[in-house]
Amino acid sequence: MSRIAVGADHAGFRLKQLLAGRLLVLGHEVDDHGTMSEERVDYPDFAVSVARAVAGGDAELGVLVCGSGVGVSIAANKVAGIRAATVHDFTSARLAREHNDANIVCLGARFIGEQVAIDALDAFLDAGFEGGRHVERVAKITALDAQLTQ
Repeated sequence: MSRIAVGADHAGFRLKQLLAGRLLVLGHEVDDHGTMSEERVDYPDFAVSVARAVAGGDAELGVLVCGSGVGVSIAANKVAGIRAATVHDFTSARLAREHNDANIVCLGARFIGEQVAIDALDAFLDAGFEGGRHVERVAKITALDAQLTQ
């Protein structure tokens, strides 16, 4: 199984804990980057920590949770090599992997229920990049990393 980095802010703490438990049940190794409570924190700190773990090869994939899923996605995508996707259900999670080769899934704890989040996580993990017509598009996204770091 895979090593998966997880992280959340205070709004996503409970859902992160649930999803980390799901990952363990599925046999994955969980690398928890925090937060470790519902005490108020800043989501970019945790998003960047998870993103660096994924980009650096310390984790194969990442899971991030905040109130909406959007903030952690924006922050994580600032790290070169990351394709973090905010998803809302099984289908958007599956397509994020199949079409966009997403390596971090971002969820909004205030917008989706626990079972939907579990289903989305499972879909994200079970899917793989389709390649084909999507290769050139993902390559263009990857090329942006080099342009932005110059």
